[in-house]
Amino acid sequence: MARSPGPSVRLKLALSYTGFLLVAVALLLTVVWLFLLRYVPGSAVNTPSGFVPGRDDLVRAFAPAATWVVLLLLVFGLLGGWLLAGRMLAPLTRITTATRGTADGSLSHRIRLPGRRDEFRELADSFDAMLERLEAHVAEQQRFAANASHELRTPLAITQTLLDVADSDPDRDTGVLLERLREVNARAIELTEALLLLSRADQGAFPRATVDLSLLAEEAAETLLPLAERRGITVATSGAVAPVEGSPALLLQLTTNLLHNAIVHNLPEGGAVRVHTAVTRGSATLMVENTGETLAPELVPTLTERFRRGTERVRGDSAGVGLGLAIVASITRAHDGTLVIAPRPGGGLRVEVDLPVAARPGDARGTSDRRDEG
Repeated sequence: MARSPGPSVRLKLALSYTGFLLVAVALLLTVVWLFLLRYVPGSAVNTPSGFVPGRDDLVRAFAPAATWVVLLLLVFGLLGGWLLAGRMLAPLTRITTATRGTADGSLSHRIRLPGRRDEFRELADSFDAMLERLEAHVAEQQRFAANASHELRTPLAITQTLLDVADSDPDRDTGVLLERLREVNARAIELTEALLLLSRADQGAFPRATVDLSLLAEEAAETLLPLAERRGITVATSGAVAPVEGSPALLLQLTTNLLHNAIVHNLPEGGAVRVHTAVTRGSATLMVENTGETLAPELVPTLTERFRRGTERVRGDSAGVGLGLAIVASITRAHDGTLVIAPRPGGGLRVEVDLPVAARPGDARGTSDRRDEG
């Protein structure tokens, strides 16, 4: 926003210091007049002990000296106020320089203001923390945009290839072509919906209600039970009522993603998935663990990266788009929760989501009894 030029804060502070100093001198002179000079006789008096000057004599003798003192204090106040204001505002100059650098697109600069804590240093530390989060967020968004464009380009390229082949061979079976196009299109739609869901969770713009995680676990298990049966996976749900405040749709998506990931990345046959809910120490916990391949400990922290797949041995078209656990992590952050992922000693994965328990647990929608699904 364009602004007309005006006096600097340093000049304003210097003038303020000088003004306060002159006001103090004026008050001092007023006190001298009210409590001393007004009680002195107006003219000189000769007494047996000697000459006693009157008020007029004292004023004539005091006025020139007082005038010089006021002038010296004026110069001293302007000069001292200017130097003092410059020293006090020096941290603000560094903050302003960093802000201008950020406005020009540089997010790597940090103020790192030395010294003990005060208002300026708190502002500098907050600004550094904001820049650090912003830089990480921008880097993540750039990486995400690059990965997303790569992932979306693949189905589009496949579609173009299929259409080119069909155009060059008019006698080709259109049924097979349509089926392949339908599969590629479905994957592109799945990826787009996942990206939109991830963006929605990152923004945190959603209505909140009291939700029972145990009911969401049962609903997700019911939905994915046919997939588990086709793969020979046993799904078991158990636990108590776990009410939280959040988006029912996003929390259902979180639960479904965890369960789908546990089913897909499992043993070829005879695997198992266990879902458990509980409330401990003010936190509602959703735990999902599954059997499967043994994962290297250094691989586990990368599983929440976007477009990252933990294993390549995923059969059929249920591999997803590599955003399952990334969406889980984003939804968990949006609900002020924590996500803990750890490999199981015998193979597979254990994922635990801890969310703040609802303020009024009795308001949770429905109740849940201990139940197993196989």
